[in-house]
Amino acid sequence: MLRTRVLTSVVALPLAIALVALGGVWLFALLALLFTLATVEFCQMMRRDGYRPNAVLALPLLWLLLAEAQLEQWGRGGWLLGPGVCMALMISLSWQLGHREGKPTVDWALSMGGALYVGWLGAYLIRLRGLPDGLWWVLASLASIWIADSGAYMVGRRWGRHKMAPTLSPGKTWEGYWGGVVTGMLGAVGLIALWRAWAGPVGPTPWQGCGLALLISTLAPLGDLVVSMFKRQVGVKDTGSLFPGHGGALDRIDSVLWAGVIGYYFALAVGAIS
Repeated sequence: MLRTRVLTSVVALPLAIALVALGGVWLFALLALLFTLATVEFCQMMRRDGYRPNAVLALPLLWLLLAEAQLEQWGRGGWLLGPGVCMALMISLSWQLGHREGKPTVDWALSMGGALYVGWLGAYLIRLRGLPDGLWWVLASLASIWIADSGAYMVGRRWGRHKMAPTLSPGKTWEGYWGGVVTGMLGAVGLIALWRAWAGPVGPTPWQGCGLALLISTLAPLGDLVVSMFKRQVGVKDTGSLFPGHGGALDRIDSVLWAGVIGYYFALAVGAIS
């Protein structure tokens, strides 16, 4: 399992970093693909519990949320989301009410809820990348959660004793959680120091990186627990099998969604957004 996780990361991480570096339509395409798969996985999971959310209804809302964030970067946002969301909701409601079986209100809410959770939070990665020095802010945010996740996994395997959330995720321990917080902070600060030595004073300072990593490594794991709550309800171990050793797309972006939101508002708080 550990070897499979490492091999998957070795292949996936360089590709993800390259597309983040390119930004623009390349990053948009990567996020749209991952978030589409994650939303489909969410709908499929809820169907295992007897509900009938429909990805065909959820995906237009997801794409509208992402498109609005991308258009903002090109100075053309602000007009698409409101009318588009209302239209998507009317179409969704009409379609669901035309099917008498099941619970159409719950099914509609689940369809929209999955798209909103993934799309609304995920769009902040696009907004963060569009900031001045946005590349470095995105990399700092992603590095914080990736290093924290790896640190939590390794520390938890070696020293984990006290269960953190046994009813949601029995494998998570408090030792692993705090190990992730420490490794996330140290790793992010180290990377920021290295790239500032190489590229100059770009992106967050090491002190800002320390604060960013502390917030992300402390709060973003809640995104993992949220998805664990979904999985526990329907009785599955992973949301899918897209990434060997890691699970599905929703498994891989669960904490990243939170990291993007935290990174954006932290950058706002420290003055990176004029």
